[in-house]
Amino acid sequence: MASDSQSTSAPASASTAGKALYIRMHQGDNVAIVVNDGGLPAATQFEDGLTLLEAVPQGHKVALTDIAQGQPIIRYNVTIGFAVRDIAAGSWIQEALVELPPARELQNLPIANRQAPALPALEGYTFQGFRNPDGSVGTRNILAITTTVQCVAGVVDYAVQRIKAELLPKFPNVDDVVGLEHTYGCGVAIDAPDAMIPIRTVRNISLNPNFGGQTMVVSLGCEKLQPTRLFPKPTIPIQAQAQLQTHNEPDVVCLQDAGHIGFQSMITSIMQTAEVHLIRLNQRQRETCPASELVVGVQCGGSDAFSGVTANPAVGFATDLLVRAGATVMFSEVTEVRDGIDQLTSRAATPEIAEAMIREMAWYDNYLKRGGVDRSANTTPGNKKGGLSNIVEKAMGSIVKSGSSAITGVLSPGEKLNQKGLIYAATPASDFICGTLQMAAGMNLHVFTTGRGTPYGLAAVPVIKVATRNDLARRWHDLMDINAGRIASGEATIEDLGWELFHFLLEVASGKKTWAEYWKLHNALVLFNPAPIT
Repeated sequence: MASDSQSTSAPASASTAGKALYIRMHQGDNVAIVVNDGGLPAATQFEDGLTLLEAVPQGHKVALTDIAQGQPIIRYNVTIGFAVRDIAAGSWIQEALVELPPARELQNLPIANRQAPALPALEGYTFQGFRNPDGSVGTRNILAITTTVQCVAGVVDYAVQRIKAELLPKFPNVDDVVGLEHTYGCGVAIDAPDAMIPIRTVRNISLNPNFGGQTMVVSLGCEKLQPTRLFPKPTIPIQAQAQLQTHNEPDVVCLQDAGHIGFQSMITSIMQTAEVHLIRLNQRQRETCPASELVVGVQCGGSDAFSGVTANPAVGFATDLLVRAGATVMFSEVTEVRDGIDQLTSRAATPEIAEAMIREMAWYDNYLKRGGVDRSANTTPGNKKGGLSNIVEKAMGSIVKSGSSAITGVLSPGEKLNQKGLIYAATPASDFICGTLQMAAGMNLHVFTTGRGTPYGLAAVPVIKVATRNDLARRWHDLMDINAGRIASGEATIEDLGWELFHFLLEVASGKKTWAEYWKLHNALVLFNPAPIT
């Protein structure tokens, strides 16, 4: 597979308005995607003489040359499949015409042999953030209430509504109160080897930089995931313990405690504990912080064929800017990079990092195999309606979010960051599970690209939405924060949009609300639990 899929066709411009347009990503490609809103009818002729033999929807592939049965179908200079039958030039290449190629083997891959381009450091960029005792920086100042088990979710939700109505107005420096609810904690094989993934995920989410180091827990009492298991005491010398700030230890409200007489007694206990934490959080003030303190998670969902042409390349450009500024960027989604594993291992900063990526791919291959599926289960009906024939094509467009910098670290699901740079955080591709795991890793900003459209948002971390197409940005004008469709229409370049996103990240980190925050659109946290349920 090629590792440098770049567009070689000029995008539309004002002078080409109204003309039939397609985008070919590489000179070696034998297909291109239709640019025009609404697609193009049969008999449409392009400037180069290619004529459509049938109507082709926007974003879908058209054959640029005759492709014989069994021959490769090439996009991004990568074989995304093989022709099921003879395909004539000008034909609409529908999903049924593309046979999925086998997955790339995980042996004999290029290892740390592609040196990242030497780019100058970006200095002087800052944002207004909240510094934490552990050295991290939050972009929001939020009281989080951790739950140990789903059983307490209803009680916590009731308490959060009361806290927001009765207490939060007294603390103007606190942005919000959120309950960290999930579907884990009991009825599970808590000692199974893979149980460490959801347990450390809950723990590390509770330590997210946007929560200011204040850890508050609501427990039922009889669950398998006990607070002491979720937050075990560190094994450190007694003399060092004396220097710890005691208010950083979790405050636990246990609903089954004998002292709780009735439901309102539980709520009163939660609210009293919350008020102590709100007092501490309210003392925090935004201060000038370097851009190097940003921890950005990048993700795509509701992807279409434009994702790898407009939004994801723009995010990749911004990723390089962030890394140059000393920040941390995480890209994820195992099945959406699996078919480009050679691109990742070649960009690894060291052979050890490359081997870590290979281990994550192998682990996930086995996980899918246990469930009786493979990577092809990733693509959704919406992906296909948007022009993506299969996971190989989707992966080639997804991986470009990572930019061109060297990959300096790898995280397993649920692990917490301990370094800066470009990090591969292994997660499922599910939007809400990926977002949950990136939160656990420590992200304080989230960038989410979409072509089909999604109202996805997180309560604890600002989510910046980037539209891949002008039509989506127009229709969802009050849900999409940035329109990368202007790249396809020739109104902006990838570089333009990359810089625009970079500056917007700094504004949002300083307190500017995204559309998802404005409308209070919040998805539930969903833990990745590959361990058995009893």
